[in-house]
Amino acid sequence: MKKALSVFVIMLLVSFVPDQKKIKIFLAGDSTMSIKLEKNFPETGWGMPFNHFWNEHLTVVNKAKNGRSTKTFIAEGLWKQIMDEASAGDYVFIQFGHNDEVKSKVNSYTTPEEFTNNLLRYVRESREKQLIPVLLTPVARRKFDATGKIEQTHQEYSALVRKVAEEEKLLFIDLDAKSMELYQQFGVENSKLLFCQLKPGEHPNYPDGKDDNTHFNELGARLIAQLVLKEIRTTIPDLLTYITTKKP
Repeated sequence: MKKALSVFVIMLLVSFVPDQKKIKIFLAGDSTMSIKLEKNFPETGWGMPFNHFWNEHLTVVNKAKNGRSTKTFIAEGLWKQIMDEASAGDYVFIQFGHNDEVKSKVNSYTTPEEFTNNLLRYVRESREKQLIPVLLTPVARRKFDATGKIEQTHQEYSALVRKVAEEEKLLFIDLDAKSMELYQQFGVENSKLLFCQLKPGEHPNYPDGKDDNTHFNELGARLIAQLVLKEIRTTIPDLLTYITTKKP
């Protein structure tokens, strides 16, 4: 009788637990984050495995696209898509810099001042719509010096992201620094296992091989996504209850 009563009380209490609010995380960024077409495999954006970390109450909407900068993401209407689709309480993860900083990419290059202003626009418009912006420094490229020490590849533009995050008191993930630590742990040779490093004939999508130190393969994308999740656990506690507890 006591056992039956206990079960009834628990069921009664559970029935009064409010449903978890459904929210979305929008991803705004470049090829290091984006969803890849089958013809590009094994190249994988870290936003792809990131999608699998969450329960049924959180949806990841990956708007990142190859080759985009803060400027072209606006010009092509991708930022407007996020503003149109997002609702109050949703998150916007913003990670740019790879294409903004390359002067030879005339269409996507942004000066440091333009880059900063674009980030500020993203933040302002997110807040106006009661969204929660999260700034991320651009994930590092794989580059080591002659002694085997990882080198910075986004020094100037990562510093700009950090400055905006600090001045605007934003949620912030230093993915540049964290990914550099990851590559250093793997070392010069083993870090190649995280990127699209393919020998000729190794993959049908790249018959001539590929020597890529920017874009991840499936393993690299998953490890970068795990870095982001680890930072979320300490930086954005409001998202902890949305992390899935289901075993794969």
